[in-house]
Amino acid sequence: MGIKLIKIGVVYFLIGIFFGLYMSAAHVFTLTTVHVHLNMLGWMSLSLVGIFYYLFPHLAKTKSAKIHFWMHNIGLPIMMVCIALAIYGVGGEVFFPIATIGGVLTVIGICFFGYNVLKHLKVEE
Repeated sequence: MGIKLIKIGVVYFLIGIFFGLYMSAAHVFTLTTVHVHLNMLGWMSLSLVGIFYYLFPHLAKTKSAKIHFWMHNIGLPIMMVCIALAIYGVGGEVFFPIATIGGVLTVIGICFFGYNVLKHLKVEE
């Protein structure tokens, strides 16, 4: 699971960096929030989690790891797309609450990661 998360993180990195390059070239910074979240919750967070799971493979085998994986990877894209649509006013106000739902899924998933590390990562004696 560690390598898979690192690769997903790299995909977010590429999307976030090219998104930032486009915003810079076009001088349109309306979606800065999306750009930052792609890089921080996508690239940085998932890559770091992947490194944890690679270095400590027993963490990746827990139910908490699987719940985190799916909640983070479902919630984050929902949040990013809906924030972008909401900022551009597509569909009225409907996308703000959906973005919040995606954010809540992501945060709950991250809480499962935190629980997993705190519960299962032990100091070797």
